[in-house]
Amino acid sequence: MKTVQKDTSIRRFSSALCLGLLLTASGCNDRELLNPNPITAISGANAFDTPDRILGLVNGIYKAVKNGNFYGGNYYTYTEARGEEFINRTSNTFTAYEAWNQTLNSGSNFVAGFWAAGYGAINNANILIKGLNDNPTKVSATLTKQYIAEAKFLRALSYYSLVTLYARPYNENKGTSPGLPLRLQAETTTANNALKRSSVAEVYAQIIKDLDEAEADLPLTYSTALLNTTRAHRNTAIALKTRVYLNIGNYAKVIEEAKKIVSTTAPFSASTGVAHKLQNIVEIFTTNYTSTESILSVPMTELDNVTGQTSFPYVFNANSEYNLNPTGIWGEAEWKSTDLRRTFARTASGVQFLTKYNKPSPFLDYLPILRYSEVLLNYAEAAALTGDLAKSAELLKAVRNRSDAAYVFPASAVGTQTALVNTILKERRIELLGEGFRSNDLLRNLLPLPAKSSSALSAPEVKPSDANYIFPLPNTEIVTNKSLLD
Repeated sequence: MKTVQKDTSIRRFSSALCLGLLLTASGCNDRELLNPNPITAISGANAFDTPDRILGLVNGIYKAVKNGNFYGGNYYTYTEARGEEFINRTSNTFTAYEAWNQTLNSGSNFVAGFWAAGYGAINNANILIKGLNDNPTKVSATLTKQYIAEAKFLRALSYYSLVTLYARPYNENKGTSPGLPLRLQAETTTANNALKRSSVAEVYAQIIKDLDEAEADLPLTYSTALLNTTRAHRNTAIALKTRVYLNIGNYAKVIEEAKKIVSTTAPFSASTGVAHKLQNIVEIFTTNYTSTESILSVPMTELDNVTGQTSFPYVFNANSEYNLNPTGIWGEAEWKSTDLRRTFARTASGVQFLTKYNKPSPFLDYLPILRYSEVLLNYAEAAALTGDLAKSAELLKAVRNRSDAAYVFPASAVGTQTALVNTILKERRIELLGEGFRSNDLLRNLLPLPAKSSSALSAPEVKPSDANYIFPLPNTEIVTNKSLLD
């Protein structure tokens, strides 16, 4: 069983629950003298002793979310591979071929790795929340609330990411299907392994509860653009709520939340907190990762070591393992060559590869989790579905015209509710390409995962009724928690 010292890797035990912040006390004095603990070691007894150590634990949750199997890389690789926008070229099972051809099984490495990483981040959050409640005077009351709010935000993000992959879509039956084990306590032993799955609706209710509480106690802004991009603030929680409510079909709440950070008229912007607004689409992916469009991103440094097969930029661009599907959104005729988003590609061997993340090794592109353009599209979709076609079209046009100022949507694309919703969904495929959205957009709308093929490889259509429409539960978890099978 791995233990984690400061700046070392986090251990996983059943349910991928990190115990990394808790080290057992050593035995006799002789042993301590012969085998002294490194000065960076933090034990369960002193992990919350100083403000610096507590801040280190807060940063540790963000680090867990940045795990290579999570938002550090493979989350994007596997969620994009499941959709129809890319063609696999290598049949490499270590870089999501099983996700691409819809053959993931309970023994697949990523099925286990993603679950482990998600629950690892969740337990880190739970440990911090408990530790701060048990040590209420180690930092100020304001910081205590903020840190707990950050932990709740990251716990909500992690549960959302897990429930959308391992459980049936909420909109299938209003969330009555089995969801996930809701682990809300700091797990330091295996005593709570056999935790049953809560329903999908219960998981979403907890996600929303965490985000509501996080919103109340997160700061409006931080002191730098870097912190505003890489740590949760009030608008970060609001932005994620628009995504969560869209996923469960509560369109009135999407609009309510979006209005908090979207002005009533164009050019749209947030009037409180971080001044979010659309920025130059090329710059935000190449030269300015911390612009006000970036609500939350995963920062990469040389110390992260997310390279090779766990690096999304490496797999989809540098190593040429997935080319853009010419019959997917890349082949959409209404996506004009004048659109700046068309510049995110290179051509090799007669096909195109996505270059949204174009830094060379060690691949230090920031990976976006939340961008302001997504919030506008979430709002647009919800407005259309509740009958406000004018507002919906205005938001849609803001996103398109940011990248293609002269483009005018045909009347047939925006003139009716059905046409407008379909156009917004198409715009999401363009705007959010390579950002991990496509497969979930299909699932939340109960649409098939389309078939796709090249001259050498093919993947079948997966219908909503098929068992492989969602990820299987990992064998590594079932072995230690038989309650998952109930």
